[in-house]
Amino acid sequence: MRFTTLFFDLDDTLYPANNGMWGAIAARIDRYMNERLGIPLEGLPKIRQDLYTHYGTTLRGLSMTRPIDRDDYLAFVHDIPVRQFISPNPALRPAIQACAPRRLILTNSDRAHAGRVIDALELQGCFEAVVDILDLWPHCKPMPEAYHVALQKAGESDPQHCLLVDDSRKNLAGARELGIFAVLVGQGRCGEDCDAQIDSLLQLPDLLKELES
Repeated sequence: MRFTTLFFDLDDTLYPANNGMWGAIAARIDRYMNERLGIPLEGLPKIRQDLYTHYGTTLRGLSMTRPIDRDDYLAFVHDIPVRQFISPNPALRPAIQACAPRRLILTNSDRAHAGRVIDALELQGCFEAVVDILDLWPHCKPMPEAYHVALQKAGESDPQHCLLVDDSRKNLAGARELGIFAVLVGQGRCGEDCDAQIDSLLQLPDLLKELES
């Protein structure tokens, strides 16, 4: 078997993007920055985007530039009604279970949010573990240190035995530089930042069969 461990991104990967959930989280981030940190509302979206672009996540950017309680931030920004945005796809569970035996979530979110998403999608038991932002701290995807932590958590010494499915080209490019096979889900055609592309996770078992043949 070519791949012994599969890493799955969480948001916009386990479920289709553009369902409104990221917008709800972004609004909570803006509210946190205003209410907890006293940052004026004017220009908040741009400040948030600049932090995300420069530091990898807004949380990491805020932590590098201001005193902040990480646990308070994560609880606040993920306090959204997850089930209003996502629902189970009956075909998804068997598709994931048909993949490599070792499957882990690798997310720049936290474990509590990942658990709520997994529960809402009815994917309990499909993943061996969740490697979250606090496991990766002070790093995050797409930093190489984050992938080294993920490999260590998975007990993998050879990144070429691993595959990452993610909706972020930036995250995939970082993994690919270390030798992890990078699969883009959605987001158009595959470029130099990834090794393969699928429209949804339902196509992943067929892709793996092609790669193993």
